[in-house]
Amino acid sequence: MKTIRLTLTFLFLAVFLLLPLEAAAAQPIALVLTLDGPITPAAQDYLSRGIQTAEQRGAEVLILQLNTPGGDLNPMTGMGEAIRASTVPVVVYVTPSGGMAASAGSVITMAAQAAAMAPQTIIGAASPVGSGGEDLGTTEQAKVTNAMVALVTTYTERRGQDAVSLATDMIQNAKAVSASEALDAHLIDFIASDTNDLLRQLDGFTVQMADGPRTLHTAGALQEALPMTLIEQLLQLLIDPNIVLILLNIGVLALLTELTHPGAWIPAFSGVVCLALAGYGLGLLSVNWFGLIFIAAAFVLFIVDIKAPTHGALTITGAASLIVGALVLFNSPGTPQFERVSVPLVLFVGVFVGGIFAAILSYALSAQRRPVLIGPGSLPAQIGVAVTDINPIGQVKTLSELWSAELAEGSGTIHKGEQVEVVKVDGVRLRVRKM
Repeated sequence: MKTIRLTLTFLFLAVFLLLPLEAAAAQPIALVLTLDGPITPAAQDYLSRGIQTAEQRGAEVLILQLNTPGGDLNPMTGMGEAIRASTVPVVVYVTPSGGMAASAGSVITMAAQAAAMAPQTIIGAASPVGSGGEDLGTTEQAKVTNAMVALVTTYTERRGQDAVSLATDMIQNAKAVSASEALDAHLIDFIASDTNDLLRQLDGFTVQMADGPRTLHTAGALQEALPMTLIEQLLQLLIDPNIVLILLNIGVLALLTELTHPGAWIPAFSGVVCLALAGYGLGLLSVNWFGLIFIAAAFVLFIVDIKAPTHGALTITGAASLIVGALVLFNSPGTPQFERVSVPLVLFVGVFVGGIFAAILSYALSAQRRPVLIGPGSLPAQIGVAVTDINPIGQVKTLSELWSAELAEGSGTIHKGEQVEVVKVDGVRLRVRKM
């Protein structure tokens, strides 16, 4: 009987301890990603990693919290393909209030199996533009526009004709609408105040997956955030034109430091890294490469002014060229607003870099005017002591050195031990006079 009681007690405890684990295992998981910024290759990798994680975890749904001004066509297309191929339903949620899913972001929202927006958010303005932000040529514009219209039609045809018409208008006429207007056209499924509200509305909602319709069960779902990795955050940060401008200038200054002081490998390494990171950002931003000519010319002018001083004229011209180059590089007409560099930052960088070279120039000029401190050139006007009588030839000691000396013109005899002043250096002999 004692053995039976122990066995029953053990079984009771095992069942009691395992029940919470079974309940937790049965609790649906909602994996939450947050993308706040441009659509870039780093954002594409982030979404792909999130979908893979959601599939491995057996998540009920993946929620992509989106707030973007747009981005490049290739990452947008890749993200749309990843969403459509996902075995876990993807819900794009445009948030927070005041946020947007503009340009490429609106197409990604349409690609999702379900879409929602927070109050006071907007979606749309998805007209295609060139890589430099400029309007495309007539033929190319027609090709890209028709391709995107066909793409968004594929994404929205299940939502009805109103949604297809609105999506087409966003591509062809850059139309943008509010959350309530998008909901009225059935372009989105919900307006939700937060993710808890979104999960409540998603419970029982049916989405169309590649293998057929699926009903979501999100009541009491456990929300798990999946943030960007450090590398993804870094790559996303490098799309900021302000960061790219700073890295570009730091890289050039570091390399110039290495060239003028060979062997100090830290500036060389830092310069190469900064320029490599800046190059990555320049490759993804809508930039006018003509601006690099002005920036390169600016540093050439800085260096020339140091080698052949013009009393700062070339340094001032170089600072102006640097400012113009940065504005041409990033702020050319047609560049998307979110890819433009801050004008005050451009002015600060131009003045700061110009100030550095102005300080170097000032140091060089002062060094040229400084009296010679060593060698024969430093001897005139020095004070010494006669080691022997000088009449007219003898020896003197000055600057701890023993020199042959000769009386300067108009000077009388100098006796041993008297102080003398060096008038000039004549070969290896000093001309001196009595103090």
